[in-house]
Amino acid sequence: MSLLIKNGRIITAADDYVADIFIENDKISTIGTNLDIKADQVIDAKNKFVIPGGIDPHVHLDMPFMGTYSSDNYETGTSAALFGGTTMVIDFVLQTQGKSLYSALNEWKGRSDGNAVGDYSFHMAVTDFNEETKSEIKDMIEKEGITSFKTFMAYKGALMIDDKQMVGLMNEVKKQGGMVTTHATNGDMIDYLVAKHKSEGKLSPLYHYLSQPEITESEASNRFADMAHHTGVPAYIVHMTSENALNHIRDAAKRNQKVFVETCIQYLVLDASVYDKGFESAKWVMSPPIREKKDQAGLWAGINQGSVQVVATDHCPFMLEQKKMGEKDFSKIPNGSPAIENRMELLFSEGVLKNKISLNKFVEVSSTNAAKIFGMYPQKGTIAVGSDADIVILDPNEKHTISAKTHHMNCDYSSYEGWEITGKCKTIILRGKVAVDNNKLLVEKGYGKFIKRNKFSLV
Repeated sequence: MSLLIKNGRIITAADDYVADIFIENDKISTIGTNLDIKADQVIDAKNKFVIPGGIDPHVHLDMPFMGTYSSDNYETGTSAALFGGTTMVIDFVLQTQGKSLYSALNEWKGRSDGNAVGDYSFHMAVTDFNEETKSEIKDMIEKEGITSFKTFMAYKGALMIDDKQMVGLMNEVKKQGGMVTTHATNGDMIDYLVAKHKSEGKLSPLYHYLSQPEITESEASNRFADMAHHTGVPAYIVHMTSENALNHIRDAAKRNQKVFVETCIQYLVLDASVYDKGFESAKWVMSPPIREKKDQAGLWAGINQGSVQVVATDHCPFMLEQKKMGEKDFSKIPNGSPAIENRMELLFSEGVLKNKISLNKFVEVSSTNAAKIFGMYPQKGTIAVGSDADIVILDPNEKHTISAKTHHMNCDYSSYEGWEITGKCKTIILRGKVAVDNNKLLVEKGYGKFIKRNKFSLV
């Protein structure tokens, strides 16, 4: 199968030029102007942007949580991602305390194998670091191609590890060539505040937000950076929301330490006023919560300064009925919201078109940096000869409205219902095959491929 994309304006993290792209099988074969090559299919991309397929390194598909499961599985979640211009996701395998990493991996493979529509990989979330777990790290990296290990500094009794386990894991992961990532919030402080609010009869979703003040995130981010500095492990903080947490990472740079930072699209475009809507606010109950306008400004600045490298989603949708588990107690609301389909278009509309970021920066934080940090570059994350032909053709002028009625995520509400945005992902190509065209899915479940990742190298 061959494909020729003509006349598009090609944007990468570094480049901006008009050219043609010739694709053979699943790879980019030739890039040049006025290519005179016969192809099985020709697409005219005149007046459109041609960008690398988006990479979302933070999603939760078919995830067990609080007695239920996130409502998007591998088929619905990765197909929704494709509609929104994201061709590759990285999900989290969650170790069960008392069990091995491999038992968790096998459980997740049972859900993902043969079901994904788009490409995917895994992070391994270590919730019980011991001698057995330690012995599995090398095989995870070298045999399985899972090179990033997530930790939780919150959710005591289920996911949280203590600092002793954290340092032990960091030392082993560094030795084997991987990276440690973390959910950086102070779980003990949050648990104290949750119990305090509940004892006072304060049970609405607003108190989810008030139980996780900025200090709970900034303290944990600083502590994680210090432990990473002590061990020398490559380190990455997921879903950062607050300016003060980011300031600790800026401080770490003064001692020549690099801590990679991810934020999520919701923290860039929403603010804490979403918690003023009674129980409807349950739609935005996630951890960490959405914060203040000053935090939005700090995160956008961090992107432009290079101290925030990735914009992800933490996509973890639940149906409204599932959210109602916490109707009388905010601590029982399943945490998470739908975003996998909206990230690229929102980031373009709210970021590029409102002059908050450049086109090159848009590509960098939505695709290229994730590919580099997580060991997939240049196979993924760029438009170059020899790279996987993961390409999005984006119409920069098409206006449309976000709505649960028209989105493809398996969720009966939208976090952005009624938002009018500009910029539409029209044609999405995954490994050389047109996967979505004019809002039609053209690939089936099972087309998505597990991508083994390389050991960490400086990016």
